[in-house]
Amino acid sequence: MNPWVGTGLALAALVAGGLLLGWQGVIFAMTGIVFWLLLQMSRLMRLMKQAGAAPMGSVANAVMLGSKLHAGMKLVDLITLAGSLGVKQAAETYRWQDAGGDAVEVVLRKGRLVEWRLVRADGVTGSS
Repeated sequence: MNPWVGTGLALAALVAGGLLLGWQGVIFAMTGIVFWLLLQMSRLMRLMKQAGAAPMGSVANAVMLGSKLHAGMKLVDLITLAGSLGVKQAAETYRWQDAGGDAVEVVLRKGRLVEWRLVRADGVTGSS
């Protein structure tokens, strides 16, 4: 979700709660906002626990990972697809490799996927 949309919804809930129920409505809206933030934090912690348990830079199938990538994808979504953290190759480049030797190299800027390329074990290279 766009951060501006989330902020707007939170402010709308606070204003609506205040207008309809007074200070109790504001407290109720704050409770909903805190609950939503806790859900997001729980999702992130579960993802990091799963990714931290897997070998770094490993992926089940690099070709399948490469086919599911698209420009603008968030880092969190990329880690969910890969199932592990990538190995840092350069300043903004990370790599995931499967057991067959195929690998996917991705370039991230500001936490978003900008470009990626598939490196096959036989030397053939495909790019985004």
